[in-house]
Amino acid sequence: MQHKLIYILLTLASVITYGQVNLSLDADKSEYGSKDIVNLTIILELNGSDLEQQSRFQLPDLSKFNIIGSGSVTNTVIDPATNTLITQKISRIALEPKKKGKIKIGSVLVTVNNKIYKTEPFDVNIRDIVDKRALAANTSNEVYLNMEIEDRDVYQDQPTIAVLKVYSRNMDNLRKVKNIRLPEQDNINVHPINFNRSEIDPSGYGNMPSQVLAMFMVFPNEAGYVEIPAVSASVSSYSSKSKIVSNKVKINVRKLPEGAPECFKNAVGNFNVSVYNASKEKVEAKKPMNVVVKVSGEGNLPDMELPKIAASPDYEIFAPKITSKVSPGTTGMKGEIMASYVVIPNKSGSIAIRTEQFAFFDPENREYVDLGQKTLALNAFSHDQILESRSTVEKVNEYTNNLLETVNTPVLKTTSFKVKEKSKFHWNILLVNIAILLGLFVIYLLFKTWQKKRTLVRETVPSKPLGSVAETEQEIRELLKTDINDYFGYLENLKDNGEYEKFFVTLEELDQEVRNQYFKGTVAEFKTFLEKHKGSSVAEEYSNLQQKIQMEKYAPVKSGEGLEELLKTIVNLYSQISK
Repeated sequence: MQHKLIYILLTLASVITYGQVNLSLDADKSEYGSKDIVNLTIILELNGSDLEQQSRFQLPDLSKFNIIGSGSVTNTVIDPATNTLITQKISRIALEPKKKGKIKIGSVLVTVNNKIYKTEPFDVNIRDIVDKRALAANTSNEVYLNMEIEDRDVYQDQPTIAVLKVYSRNMDNLRKVKNIRLPEQDNINVHPINFNRSEIDPSGYGNMPSQVLAMFMVFPNEAGYVEIPAVSASVSSYSSKSKIVSNKVKINVRKLPEGAPECFKNAVGNFNVSVYNASKEKVEAKKPMNVVVKVSGEGNLPDMELPKIAASPDYEIFAPKITSKVSPGTTGMKGEIMASYVVIPNKSGSIAIRTEQFAFFDPENREYVDLGQKTLALNAFSHDQILESRSTVEKVNEYTNNLLETVNTPVLKTTSFKVKEKSKFHWNILLVNIAILLGLFVIYLLFKTWQKKRTLVRETVPSKPLGSVAETEQEIRELLKTDINDYFGYLENLKDNGEYEKFFVTLEELDQEVRNQYFKGTVAEFKTFLEKHKGSSVAEEYSNLQQKIQMEKYAPVKSGEGLEELLKTIVNLYSQISK
């Protein structure tokens, strides 16, 4: 009787010990449609401080699914009634089924205190699933595109890298794939990394030769399960042209953590913000100046909302001009984006130009970083103060420079001798300016003497016989033709010295000189001439250039970078037209 009692007590103790560990595996439902995601939930509950989980969850065979996301959380509480420590670990797995029908999901195993616990297997039913092969074929079943994304679990606005590969049993078909069109969708932003083709891999999927066609970054801008659309391309041959598409890929986009600052908008990465005055002149009240807000770093730089200049009664601001210099990095797009504002101070004295507060989420450290406001402190002068601050030397230099501008020509670039403002008086500079003026006067007298002699020589030379109309027109054109390289150098000099008004005056002279070479008086006639003799593309470039010139000419504040880009376009186009 005593032995039976001991056996019963041991059995009850084992049952109580077993009940202290609860392990379960459930699906959110038992039947799924073609576009549904199978969500599995694993719950492990340990009742007691002496229980220790000794192994991770050992998942069943999930080869009939694509794992597109997973996550886990651990909660620990103390039951006040029994004063027992309760540890609960919950894990979730998101699966994408590969085929339809009834699929069995096996048991999950875990070891606690040297004892193995497992869940009961169950079945899920998948109906009417779309057959998604790893490779999407074209109609000829010869060339395949495949989009591969390794990291399918990212934060919102955090990039993931996609690789596009082409497969074909015939290597010659790999060279025929062209016109790659990256996916476009409202909930993603796509930025190409490169379109450099790799070396052909002879042992690809299914022992088919393969080649990498492109790499691009995908920035999902909403949380949840996001499906990246297919990439399309064309296969061109001598006889036909067909279209091929890649597979679609689903990724799990995690929502950003709570506790974001109020100034946080959508910046994800690692960034810095700075603000500075791009104008070289002294700040004058009621006069425009150029203030730049620059954001640099790496992340979703091209798609983020930039911090603006905060409104203030001390100044007036206008819509900015955005310029960017970005390139692909390791964790996003890196570089800098500059917002150039036209700011007009409303008063003289101390002025503080502040930006809006700016914060970003750092996915590496999983925390928000608040950079606050950036401030640019300026001292604005009145117009009378600007005039009074000029020294006698500065006034003499300004008078000399104005005189040099009045006699300047594209051939004699006297503006290169212009005097920059100095804080100290230099007699050498004044003497050099006087010598230059005397030299110019002597050159002018010599030129007049040479012109008179040449007129006498022309009168003694017998006239040449008249040629055809075409020969005469060509001869006149050669006489009218001017070396436009002189204009290019002169325009470069004016741009560097900040003489923007003289820059556009000289630019009009250049345009008139080139039109005179072809006997065209107006811009419209010259555009018609270019379209007929130089091609429609050259005529269109000429029309676009005229619009850019007008925009830059009447801008409130001239930008050195904008004029640099404009001058490059002018040199390329007029060199092509004047050949």
